[in-house]
Amino acid sequence: MYSIQQLQNIIIEAIDARKYPDEPAELYEPMQYMMNLGGKRLRPALLLMGCDAFGGDIYQAINPAIAIEVFHNFTLMHDDIMDNAPLRRGKTTVHEKWNSSVGILSGDAMLVEGYKLMMQVNENVLRPVLEIFNDTAIAVCEGQQIDMNFEQQPDVKINAYINMIRLKTAVVLGGALKIGALIAGARKQDADLIYAFGEDLGIAFQLQDDILDVYGDPEKFGKQVGGDIISNKKTYLLIKALETANKEQLKELNYWLQLEDFDALKKVSAVRNLFDQLEIREKSEQEMNWYAQKALQSLKDLPLDEVRKNALFEFADMLLVREN
Repeated sequence: MYSIQQLQNIIIEAIDARKYPDEPAELYEPMQYMMNLGGKRLRPALLLMGCDAFGGDIYQAINPAIAIEVFHNFTLMHDDIMDNAPLRRGKTTVHEKWNSSVGILSGDAMLVEGYKLMMQVNENVLRPVLEIFNDTAIAVCEGQQIDMNFEQQPDVKINAYINMIRLKTAVVLGGALKIGALIAGARKQDADLIYAFGEDLGIAFQLQDDILDVYGDPEKFGKQVGGDIISNKKTYLLIKALETANKEQLKELNYWLQLEDFDALKKVSAVRNLFDQLEIREKSEQEMNWYAQKALQSLKDLPLDEVRKNALFEFADMLLVREN
C-alpha cells in the first residue's frame, strides 16, 4: 500500500504535468491558474487509495483521480463568484483576476474536462463509475444550494445541517474511494462499504472544522478563528446552542446574532462564552466522534488484510487528529 503522502505526491506531479491549450487564452488560462493554486489534493489521492486498497494499479486510476480534483476546483471557482470572494488560498480569485463571465465559462469547461478524464476507465466499469460521478456532482450542487438557503432560514435543525454537509463535503470523499475501488475490481458490497467509510469520515471532518473555527489555534488553523461566529454561519455549534439554550441564554445569543454594528472580538468572545456555558464544544465533539466511529466500523467490516486497512486507518487519523 502507498501512503496518503505518496499518493498526494503522485497526484501533484500528474496535475503539474498537465497543460491546457493556448487558445482561447481567456478560457484556458483561468483553468490552468485555478489548478496551479495548490491544495492538499486529498480527494484525488483518496481515489488512488481506494484503488490501491483492493489491489488495483493506481496508474490506471490517475485520470479519474485528476477528474475529481478538476471537478472540485470547478465548484470552488463558481463558489467564489457566488460568495464574491477576493481570495482563494491566498491568491486572487479567477473572477477578480479576469471577470465573472470568464469565471463562469472556464468553470463550465472544467466540469466538461472532469467528465473527459473520468471516462478514461475500462469499459466494464465505465457506467457505474459515471453514475457515482453524476450522483456526487449533483449532491454537491444540492448541498451548496441548501447551505445558501440556510442563510435565509431562521430555524435550521441538526439533521438538516448534517444532511447539508453530507451532500456538500462528505459525498466527494465517499465517491472518490468508491470509484477507485471499482476501478480495482472490488465487489459492489465492498465498494459500498468503502463509500460509507468515506462519507461518514467526511461528516466527522466537517464537524471538526466547525469546532476548530471557534476553538482552534489561529496560527495553526490557518484562518481567522471565530469567522463563523462573526458571519452568523449556521454551523453545528450554533444550531446546537440555539436548541439547548435557556430563555436568558437565548436572549443574549439572539442579541449578538441580530446586532449589525459590533466589535468582532467582543462578539466572538461573548458567543464562545455562551457555547462554553452550554458545553457546545463537548456536544459537538461527541457528534463528531460518533460519525468517526461509524466510519471506522465500515472500515473494520471490509474484507482487506491488516496492511491495507492500516493505511486507511492512518488516513482517517491524519484527517481527524489535526489543528488546521
